[in-house]
Amino acid sequence: MKVSRQRSVVSLTLCAMLLALCVSAEAQQAKKVPRIGALLSGSSSTTAHYIEAFRQGLGELGYAEGRNITVEYRWAEGRSDRFSDFAADLVRAKVDLIFAGGTTAVTAAKRATGTIPIVFVGVGDPVGTGGGNITGMTNISAELSAKHLELLKEIVPGLIRAAVLRNPVNPASNSQLRETQTAAKALGVQLQVVEVRDPKEFESAFSEMMRERARALIVLADPVFLSRARQISDLAAKNRLPAVFNVGQYVEVGGLMAYGPSLVDSFRRAAIFVDKILKGTKPADLPVEQPIKFELVINLKTAKQIGLTIPSMVLARADRVIR
Repeated sequence: MKVSRQRSVVSLTLCAMLLALCVSAEAQQAKKVPRIGALLSGSSSTTAHYIEAFRQGLGELGYAEGRNITVEYRWAEGRSDRFSDFAADLVRAKVDLIFAGGTTAVTAAKRATGTIPIVFVGVGDPVGTGGGNITGMTNISAELSAKHLELLKEIVPGLIRAAVLRNPVNPASNSQLRETQTAAKALGVQLQVVEVRDPKEFESAFSEMMRERARALIVLADPVFLSRARQISDLAAKNRLPAVFNVGQYVEVGGLMAYGPSLVDSFRRAAIFVDKILKGTKPADLPVEQPIKFELVINLKTAKQIGLTIPSMVLARADRVIR
């Protein structure tokens, strides 16, 4: 009788242990894998190196796509009108966080949800865009406008007239344009503002610049423009128009010169915001950060193509020179 009771106790103990193991295994299997929805202006190819930087940042924090985190990408492919539908789609999919590139994408995400956390990069107006369920990395593009015009004055002798390419759909372009106009008055440069809402308008935009005898070009920061970096750079070179951009990617595909924050670095650092929010920190408790890495990039091949000599003093300040 005693042996039977001992066997019963042992059996019950084993059953309890097995049950506990099963419950633990089920709990681990049922552990939710965070889902991120990514709203991006370009295509999978044009944003590849930025996404790789974002993945690298996540990897440094212990995340790996397909293992303990999922990212659902939505590429607008240069069409900002797609953002609203994409943002609504991600909200319906009940993602845990939305990662948005550029002001237009963030604005669409902000309209779509007031509860799902949003982490942004490449936003020019952090005060107007951040707050509540939104935080991230600004590109302080408006403050760079004066620097862009100063650079053009240094490399284009006797510059008195320059064109400004902007996308009026992008709310951040308003502050960028104001800063550029203020700088132009101080530097004695007349500005010709040319607006492009759709990539189909680029050809006519450059024709307008040539008719008005623009001698240089400032391309304001815009995710749609960035998604068509090669097209814009090619048109500027074809028309022998010295152009300055805010992101080095333009120069890598044939643009003349760029000065601004490193978007690659911003995408990588955005992973820190994602990690903190997934671990319970509220977006409102994470202050918007300014970029910490800036670079001046110059393409000497393009300078030669358009017949322009870059002064040695400007070249000496460059972080990268493409020869």
